[in-house]
Amino acid sequence: MAELAESLRSELDRYPVGGKLPSSRALVERYRVSPVTVSRALAQLAAEGLVVTRPGAGVYRAHPRTLGPAPGDTSWQEVALSAEGAGEVVPRSVDASGVLVSLAQPPPGVIELNGGYLHPSLQPERAMAAALARAGRRPGAWGRPPMEGLPELRDWFAREIGGTVGALGAADVMITAGGQSALTTALRALAPPGAPVLVESPTYPGLLAIARASGCRPVPVPVDADGVRPELLAAAFEATGARLFVCQPLFQNPTGAVLSAERRPEVLRIARAAGAFVVEDDYARSLAHEDAGPLPATLAAEDADGIVVHVRSLTKATSPSLRVGALAARGPVMDRLRAIQVVDSFFVPRPFQEAALELVGAPAWPRHLRAVAGELRHRRDVLAGALRRELPGAEVPHLPRGGYQLWVRPACEGGDAEFAAAALRAGVAVAPGRPYFCAEPPAAYVRMSFAGVSGPGELVEAVQRLRGGLRWP
Repeated sequence: MAELAESLRSELDRYPVGGKLPSSRALVERYRVSPVTVSRALAQLAAEGLVVTRPGAGVYRAHPRTLGPAPGDTSWQEVALSAEGAGEVVPRSVDASGVLVSLAQPPPGVIELNGGYLHPSLQPERAMAAALARAGRRPGAWGRPPMEGLPELRDWFAREIGGTVGALGAADVMITAGGQSALTTALRALAPPGAPVLVESPTYPGLLAIARASGCRPVPVPVDADGVRPELLAAAFEATGARLFVCQPLFQNPTGAVLSAERRPEVLRIARAAGAFVVEDDYARSLAHEDAGPLPATLAAEDADGIVVHVRSLTKATSPSLRVGALAARGPVMDRLRAIQVVDSFFVPRPFQEAALELVGAPAWPRHLRAVAGELRHRRDVLAGALRRELPGAEVPHLPRGGYQLWVRPACEGGDAEFAAAALRAGVAVAPGRPYFCAEPPAAYVRMSFAGVSGPGELVEAVQRLRGGLRWP
């Protein structure tokens, strides 16, 4: 790749500024290299500001960069950002690396198995566009919304979360700017800086980043195929004195596990005995696969004592840019949740709330969920089958019936970071498993998402690239 990039760099003067370079196919034939090598070389030139890539149009020579003013001396910031006040125990650094892995867009030509969102072909783009257009014409759509959110949207979330038993009302729900924002608000409300927070192990890296950025100490509680292990949860509460446990009972990220019917009341009982809250992150309920069967009720619907603070979002089932979610809680804790959100962001913009309300009330919404359920099941099976055929030593401990990822234990040489780096060189982006653990991982894992690619064919090609680009025992 470096040689090709150097050759292209030396030939740029042959093209005028703004002029179009040869197509990727022409470069493949001319230099007798793979399309992945061409994509990486062009990405390197783009990173250097020498070319501009225009999707669907081609690659063009970029305008020369103009020199700006000389940079100032920012070295003083190292002291200011690291200095601790008297008696301060809150860490001053924020590690977002685990989140950035799933948000980073791979270079052109790399198959994206590291993402956390639906591919545009799976998103309800037409329905969202129509909903946004209708929302913009609603009376008062651009005015200030109620701080807790639109009553109609809160009522919809209350029905979704509370289920058929009607366990929640609109007064128990607050609209948030997506799931990540809701989790941040919940942790800030329920765990003071320096406090221990019990988390599943492995768990969503974004949660660990929130906890650490808030000055909290995440404590791992192992998960198996039936969800969190109650005996270890009780022991962790007793050993740490924690007053908060954060979990994903349905299609847990990254393992895909579902908390079993036997363990659900145990988790609530253990938290109640510890005088603790349970934050239920129900991120994937709208991503159930076609073969999932009837889904269990939320923990919030089975909790009458205000133990559970429930997090729900529309983002995963729609678009990364439709950041509308909800927090549901009972009792005085709702006042604290509301106060923190008001201080942080005032409220969720009303046009987004109106658009979300239009979207979930349209006939296209249930059709979209059915289509996603069928496609995710198919992609899951295609990826799992390709792994069995092409990488027989790789283990998939659990085949999920919801969500968008497989949790894979590779059998190649080296750890998860080495696997991810080698995979990227082979043209495939995967998420290393280390950021999903807040302590030492029991083994090397990687997470492979099947939702962010254009179709099942890309999944097969990705595994074939892995087979050719990695060293196997």
